[in-house]
Amino acid sequence: MIEALLNAGANISAYDPEAMPNVKNSLGNKIDYASDEYSALSGADALLICTEWGIFRNPDFTRMKSLMKDAVLFDGRNLFEIGEMNDKGFYYCSIGRNVIEK
Repeated sequence: MIEALLNAGANISAYDPEAMPNVKNSLGNKIDYASDEYSALSGADALLICTEWGIFRNPDFTRMKSLMKDAVLFDGRNLFEIGEMNDKGFYYCSIGRNVIEK
């Protein structure tokens, strides 16, 4: 998936509190590596969640929206409630559930 995104011209900034060394060994300098979960969002068109570490479960959604170009979130772990994301004004797409469109 990452190779397809890169081939399509995407710029990827990633953060994972545990897997960063393994990802760096695998991908090298093909992507950018953020120092924390919020710096990865600076200027982002969208957020893709692929892990369920505790630090990602209770984010500051207002801060997230202020950092991102648009409030678009693809949740591969179903971390958040659909109604909550609707109330917060996110385009929210999660696995096996309805999509929230702004």
